[in-house]
Amino acid sequence: MPLHLTKVAFGAASVDLLAERLAARAEAGPVFLTTRYLPKRHEEIAGAGSLFWIIKHQLVARSPILSFGDAEGGRIAIHIDPALRLVQARPKRAHQGWRYLEGVEAPVDLGGEAADGLAAMPPALVGRLSELALI
Repeated sequence: MPLHLTKVAFGAASVDLLAERLAARAEAGPVFLTTRYLPKRHEEIAGAGSLFWIIKHQLVARSPILSFGDAEGGRIAIHIDPALRLVQARPKRAHQGWRYLEGVEAPVDLGGEAADGLAAMPPALVGRLSELALI
């Protein structure tokens, strides 16, 4: 099972805003986040894990983690795929920085035949239905 990270999507009130922010950053080049320290378990994460985004105290989407690298000022860059993948919303308390998420605890992606067309819905609608505990 891959290992994942969770992070609050600071300043993003919805999945739509987060998707727009990542798309805008992708136009300027590779998308990455910076952190002070390299995760000790980074080898378990890179290439197989994802960064799960927390919006309004719920895990709502994920971005696959491509690699780790160096950033300005001695910081560490977490390179991510800018295309968001919506997941079944799951409650998660907000926290500072990032936290590990074991693969067995990670929410499943929306999409495929099992999702009954949820992936085709606008992310804002999926977020609202998740807030109401309808999906």
